[in-house]
Amino acid sequence: MPIRLPERRVRADAQRSLDATLEAAKKVFARDGVDAPVRVVAREAGVGVATLYRHFPQRADLVAAVFRREVDATAVAAEELAATLPPFEALVAWLRRYTAFIATKQGLSAALHSSDPAFAPLPAYFSGHLGPPLATLLDAAVDAGEARPGVDADELLAAVANLAHASGSLSSVSMVDLLIDGLRVDGSA
Repeated sequence: MPIRLPERRVRADAQRSLDATLEAAKKVFARDGVDAPVRVVAREAGVGVATLYRHFPQRADLVAAVFRREVDATAVAAEELAATLPPFEALVAWLRRYTAFIATKQGLSAALHSSDPAFAPLPAYFSGHLGPPLATLLDAAVDAGEARPGVDADELLAAVANLAHASGSLSSVSMVDLLIDGLRVDGSA
């Protein structure tokens, strides 16, 4: 999902370079961490370092933009899954996507918990954009008689995030699958 700069209308070529920069940054951060040189991000995006700095004057701006873009894509996935899968399957697929999102953002997590003021609004952005789609998926699964009622979406987001942070990517999937099994009305797999 492209991120639009709010100040003014963006030319198509500028939007393409912005999207390429964010996609490259996501890959570089996942591979090398958020402290990777911006010249590596610019090179992988196929843009000049000056272009990168024009869009993102500080490294924190780039990190925050990548984080927001990924949160937005994860939120949109809830709608797409709800439209194509039965309620509980949509919930499971989204929770697995969310787990992958959290597991691959370990470097971002450290940056987000730094004292940099650029990151201060991101926790609210995270819960505000992911809590409601998860609540919708949970409600649909409960209404279908497939999930236990009374599960709080924000608590479930936190539980999955804690499992993904506490264990490696393979075991985090297994641990989240156990949590998902606990959401089922009958507890069966």
